[in-house]
Amino acid sequence: MTTQGIKTVLHPVSDLAKAKAVYAALLGLAPQTDSPYYVGFDAEGQHIGLVPDGGPQGMTSPVTYWHVSDIEAKLAELTAAGAEVKEAAHEVGAGRLVATVIDLDGNVLGLIQDR
Repeated sequence: MTTQGIKTVLHPVSDLAKAKAVYAALLGLAPQTDSPYYVGFDAEGQHIGLVPDGGPQGMTSPVTYWHVSDIEAKLAELTAAGAEVKEAAHEVGAGRLVATVIDLDGNVLGLIQDR
């Protein structure tokens, strides 16, 4: 099972419209996903997402998502190493699975498995 690296970073934002303008200016492109509950930019292989008010997962700081080939196996590895599951693996659409864990210092680490 491989980890394919960090390809996704989600940022909680308090004002989606204002944040969208700032990130569009920073990245020099318009968002590829633009909805009231999520704005996403794809910039040179990196996905930057804006989540209003931290979304249902209650994010309070940016969360990096590591792309993995087997999310359940990686969750087992991480918990065996001492991490705690914050959000169990679940589908978020189009066969994509996501999960989060908390490391020993309280940092939230995200996992994504694409179909």
